[in-house]
Amino acid sequence: MTKKKEDNNEELEKIKLENIELNDKVLRSLAELQNYKKRKDEELNRMLKYSDEDLILELLPIIDNFERAIKLDDTNLTDELSKFLEGFKMIYSSIVNLLNKYEVKEIESLNKTFDPTYHQAVLTDDLEGYENNIVIEVLQKGYIYKDKVIRPTMVKVNIKKGEMKNE
Repeated sequence: MTKKKEDNNEELEKIKLENIELNDKVLRSLAELQNYKKRKDEELNRMLKYSDEDLILELLPIIDNFERAIKLDDTNLTDELSKFLEGFKMIYSSIVNLLNKYEVKEIESLNKTFDPTYHQAVLTDDLEGYENNIVIEVLQKGYIYKDKVIRPTMVKVNIKKGEMKNE
């Protein structure tokens, strides 16, 4: 009878250990599931937050073209062309207002300190009257969508030749 009781105790201990292991596995699986759900929710929120980014990126070259057309000197235009240009300005204004509604903001760059987060230096110059590392010309506007740079501003930066860092 002692042998049978010992076997039963061993069996019971074995079952208890198995139970502890299975409970541990269940708890780990639940934790992994919660972490997975949290990651998926964060990914979905990020996707929803920037869901319009592709459309906005497609609109930016159109805005650039409108700005080029509007820069035309309308003093030498006929009445018909002047009215046509006014229509362009109205459409441009509507698109800009729409972009503002969707939290798309132009990056203000002219006469600001060059910042590689917001600017892409395409050209440099050494002009008197400007401090070193200052944006002296905007070649293409940059934009921020919500809190993300979706297109950096292409700029010309003033770099003093005598103050260039040796790299």
